[in-house]
Amino acid sequence: MKNSFPFLFTASLCLLVTSANLVQAQPAAGSPPYKVVKSAQFAGTGGIDYVFAESEDRRLYVPRGSEILVFDLDTLQSVGSIADTRARGVAIARRFHHGFSSSNPVVMWDTKTLATIKTIDVQGRPDGILFEPATERIYVFSHSAPHATVIDANDGAVVGTLDLGGAPEQAASDGGGRLYVDIEDKDKVAVVDVRTLKVITHYGLGGKGGVPAGLALDATNNVLFVFCREPQTCVVLDATDGAIIATLPIGRGTDGGVFNPATMEAFSSQGDGTLTVIKENSPSSFVVVQTVETKPRAKTCSLDARKNQIVLIATEPIPEAAPSKAAPTDSPTGSATQRGSKKAGGGGPGLLDILVVGR
Repeated sequence: MKNSFPFLFTASLCLLVTSANLVQAQPAAGSPPYKVVKSAQFAGTGGIDYVFAESEDRRLYVPRGSEILVFDLDTLQSVGSIADTRARGVAIARRFHHGFSSSNPVVMWDTKTLATIKTIDVQGRPDGILFEPATERIYVFSHSAPHATVIDANDGAVVGTLDLGGAPEQAASDGGGRLYVDIEDKDKVAVVDVRTLKVITHYGLGGKGGVPAGLALDATNNVLFVFCREPQTCVVLDATDGAIIATLPIGRGTDGGVFNPATMEAFSSQGDGTLTVIKENSPSSFVVVQTVETKPRAKTCSLDARKNQIVLIATEPIPEAAPSKAAPTDSPTGSATQRGSKKAGGGGPGLLDILVVGR
């Protein structure tokens, strides 16, 4: 995932600004607004990327630096970690009690004990990752070839690789045999037949959006939400044929998206510290109902389907401690002063913020 948040300097800027005013509108009558309902903060070291909420087992996985931090999804308290991973993301095959990291090598672990089962050598530069339920396989996505490495979720064997036609970012499965992957550098969505491991087609965005970095799917109604950085737009596609249904404004620096079928809402998380909420009134009617203030750099998100909440993560600098007081610690691995520098972000010490957005 890229860290840059490009600005838009085109003739359509005025239209987007006008549309952005609609984003501030309150949700429909009877629906309370979303807000940050819970948060936690931990000192530590290393950069972050994707966050993953496992709703059934109530665990939250946050890859950071050289380990994957594991939290209780309800209390946000630490329950352990998986060491020596240097992962970008996490996928869970719940039936097998297996977890997988988007790293090289891929680490496969027991989700009950968090003990490493094996490591799996892969090629490319692993970034995104997904469990595909129809075939019970793990897809590890890379910005360089091979663009996808496919792993059996039961035994960890590499099944094959895929050329997706460009650099993949986020993916979504319809659970019935089709996988959709947004291709960041080609402004397209690749459609994959998961049983044959073949790319069926690519859906273009028709110039309505570029640099797609987030993707969400309403599998029931075959609606794709493609969250783009340039311009700051959600392009809504018909998942059956790629036809463009609608475009809506989102925030700056999107890097992740989810769809909640229980509320019929799509969410785009942005690095500018906002979470865009899009309501699907019908398969042909969509509206931005709210922009939730989160935190700067909270650009990836995950859905807690049991509680209908969105979980986001961010990092920030460790503030200077007052000279007369010891630096506080809420980290299970050490205090802020023991961690050294106050810089956060690309691998140095800093605070990890976990935010839960709900009603």
